[in-house]
Amino acid sequence: MRAVVFERYGEPAEVREVADPAPAAHGVVVRVEATGLCRSDWHGWQGHDPDITLPHVPGHELAGVVEETGALVTGWRPGDRVTVPFVCACGTCAACAAGDQQVCERQTQPGFTHWGSFAQYVALDHADVNLVAVPEDMSFATAASLGCRFATAYRAVVLQGRVAAGEWVAVHGCGGVGLSAVMIAAASGARVVAVDVSPGALELARQFGAAHRVDGSSTPDTASAVRDLTGGGAHLSLDALGSPGTSAASVNGLRRRGRHVQVGLLPSPEGTTPVPLARAIALELELLGSHGMAAHAYPPMLELVRAGVLRPDRLVTSKIPLAETPAALSALGTARGAGVTVIEPWVGPN
Repeated sequence: MRAVVFERYGEPAEVREVADPAPAAHGVVVRVEATGLCRSDWHGWQGHDPDITLPHVPGHELAGVVEETGALVTGWRPGDRVTVPFVCACGTCAACAAGDQQVCERQTQPGFTHWGSFAQYVALDHADVNLVAVPEDMSFATAASLGCRFATAYRAVVLQGRVAAGEWVAVHGCGGVGLSAVMIAAASGARVVAVDVSPGALELARQFGAAHRVDGSSTPDTASAVRDLTGGGAHLSLDALGSPGTSAASVNGLRRRGRHVQVGLLPSPEGTTPVPLARAIALELELLGSHGMAAHAYPPMLELVRAGVLRPDRLVTSKIPLAETPAALSALGTARGAGVTVIEPWVGPN
């Protein structure tokens, strides 16, 4: 099969022929019809994830068709249209038994713990626990966006963030996950303030329901701007980018007893990120993390998609072949495009 491979962190990846994967007894091999290009893939390519072993094939949000099943798989068969959370749970640990597969103790992640979906085929573990059926009327490009960014945003806003109609929600960083959060919060009846440095991203945020937009490139103190716009601070704020600056701004932009949800990854040379805990203590803030969403939690989100309340298809702003993926992956470090870029491994010059 053709796949995007890198041999060293931060050095150019290339498209080349590699061996086809084989399914584990509990797993499947999926023919990848669409896979999202995510900033998390860039972090992996930069060496920020200790689970990666070189050489490596990135890619973790995908949709496609089951090609082959392992001997122990009972719920799926070749030809099934599927997507999958980026966290593939074991289904048997204590966290899984509690329904918290997104923090499984023995999780695997395509594109991180093993070769991922920037390829024509990908192997996925524990298929009966992790696969999600893709409706016939949903495109693979739309379905690919669900596994990481949209599902992550849905859980961060609705389940972890406990959004309520009429609340103020601030979203710092309007890439794929941030725009998803804007759309989900607005659809929930919240009033949204979108913060980004890109005019294109802010315009998409407006289209997806943001009541106010803050341009971080011309606003030195975005937290103060959020507090002013919301009459004292957001009830719920998300750092959807993942940087010390956006994380602190998210916390500092909250009102009393507000809720901060950290969604974007926060790598640093020291392994820690400064957090304004003095403000968290004084205002009794909640500081929460959000790490994807388990497969069993997808049905309510999918129902809202089917009903047209949520439109993840509108997030897909670009489609590229495998041949363009190495350059697009590298570009994530300097210029984040607005919306979601989807790779189609079987389309175009690969």
